[in-house]
Amino acid sequence: ASLEVRSAVVYATVIIVLVFLPVFFLDGLPGAFFRPLAIGYVMAILSSLVVALIVTPAMCLLILPSQRGSVKEPPLSRWLRAPYRMLLPWFVIRPKSAISFLTVALGLTLVLLNSLGQELLPNFQETDFLMHFVEKPGTSLEAMDRVTLLASRDLRAIPGVLNFGSHIGRAQAADEVVGPNFTELWISIDSEVDYNETLNRIQSAVDGYPGLKRDVLTYLRERVKEVLTGASSSIVVRIYGSDIDVLRTKAKEVAAAMGVVEGVNNLKVEANELVPQIEVRLRPSAAEQFGLTPGQVRRAVTTVLRGTKVGEVYQGQMKQDVVVWGTEASRTDLASLGEIRIDTPTGGQVPLQDVADIAIVPAPNEIKREGGSRRIDVTCDAKDRDLGSVARDVEAAVKEVPFDRGYHPEFLGEYAARQASQQRLFALGGVSLIGILLILYIDFQSIRLTGMVSVTIPFALIGGVVAAWMAGGVLSLGSLIGFVTVLGIASRNGIMLISHYRHLQQEEGVPFGLELVIRGAEERLIPILMTVLTTALALLPLAISGNKPGHEIEYPLAVVIVGGLVTSTFLNLFLLPPLYLLWGRTVLVKDDSINGAAM
Repeated sequence: ASLEVRSAVVYATVIIVLVFLPVFFLDGLPGAFFRPLAIGYVMAILSSLVVALIVTPAMCLLILPSQRGSVKEPPLSRWLRAPYRMLLPWFVIRPKSAISFLTVALGLTLVLLNSLGQELLPNFQETDFLMHFVEKPGTSLEAMDRVTLLASRDLRAIPGVLNFGSHIGRAQAADEVVGPNFTELWISIDSEVDYNETLNRIQSAVDGYPGLKRDVLTYLRERVKEVLTGASSSIVVRIYGSDIDVLRTKAKEVAAAMGVVEGVNNLKVEANELVPQIEVRLRPSAAEQFGLTPGQVRRAVTTVLRGTKVGEVYQGQMKQDVVVWGTEASRTDLASLGEIRIDTPTGGQVPLQDVADIAIVPAPNEIKREGGSRRIDVTCDAKDRDLGSVARDVEAAVKEVPFDRGYHPEFLGEYAARQASQQRLFALGGVSLIGILLILYIDFQSIRLTGMVSVTIPFALIGGVVAAWMAGGVLSLGSLIGFVTVLGIASRNGIMLISHYRHLQQEEGVPFGLELVIRGAEERLIPILMTVLTTALALLPLAISGNKPGHEIEYPLAVVIVGGLVTSTFLNLFLLPPLYLLWGRTVLVKDDSINGAAM
């Protein structure tokens, strides 16, 4: 008995490992989330292979008592075999109907698959939230403090909110340098309250400040978005170019194009306001008359406006810098700034206004660069539609906006990251597919049987697609991992069934025909159901409990696997037998001719 299934089990296990191989090469956030899952699954499969080949036969030899006489079939097994024995012949004698059914079902599944939404990661239902309030550059600390206190009062009045915290601006030594016009708020909610209702109340409270750029995010969602793009939105259109004025103009045009897309929410153009700045422009000819160089003038102005370190003071074990800079009047008043005295090489002094033009001019509050090019972001989120549909429509709308030479948009965010991961999965999946076909051919020694298994296995995905559609109609990366798992299980059961057919033909001398197909399928009924039920029962609680907090990744994975197991079981029990009856005879004839030639 062990020798009968040994090669089939080994080949099926190798195929499962090959199916999961692309997951190991996911990088970035998808890799961080799903690579450990793939490693754990593959290690469990390899361990089960060792147990099946070594431990189980040895334990059976030692523990199972010697059976004398006939062995009674368990009642449950008889109860399952009876209806199966009645239904199977109807399918087996209609192989062409099975092919037609497979073709139609796969076609309808592809149509349904195209209607499903797409997202990288699900919405994590965390109980810790953070919000960003962004005012116009130049807003005073006192004004933002008043807004923050009002927000604190409104948010703490919501039932279920446990605490509140915030900070206004960030220092230059911080990990994120922002001005006093930027406020970050934090709250935590009770895990016992209704999550969606509380979230709606929080969103309503935040929307009560329409003059601000604002958002509501969970901590993990905000970190994911920041890592992907540096922005806190799901969809980012990053515009590159050299002239900041042209970038601002194009950003407004892009925002206008995105604004008409259905489902776009929290549409924002990256804050790039013009703020008043003091400009000191040196007059080289005037400075030369006094023997001054541009560096001397720059150092003098820098000392007054920003300060210059001139020494250090120690207080116990603490060291403090000594900085010299100008008075507040000299830093904020143009007339006072113009009277700054600059030492000349001859020992005299000259007012700054005699060697430079001083004026207040508008200037961008922030200029960001990437890859040596200036950039500006236009961001948005998706609402009432799936992220993939909104992102595709946004991309189509932005492509209609004309860009001059040297200026171009780039599409970033969760959807772009998902597309990159999906393309990597498909590319590496092609390599895995070649390996799987090779393993199948090594096992079956038949191109016909290899093709039969390869063509029918995708039928197992139908249940996963239908289950994903019923569970919300959105495919995340977790759903794709679920499809990979279903493919592995379906291929394993299919290989075991065909290997059992070949064993009956070659080892027990059962002639090819209807009796062989029905007998082999009946004998594999219980092992197939045991494999499917053990997996389904383990995942069924996750699928039934719904998308609860903490189950955001496992839930879509469990739904796809449970749905896929239904169709994969139907495939192995009712569709593979008639297909083997249709194509297996040619394989047997070829095997017999090869054996005859060898003799």
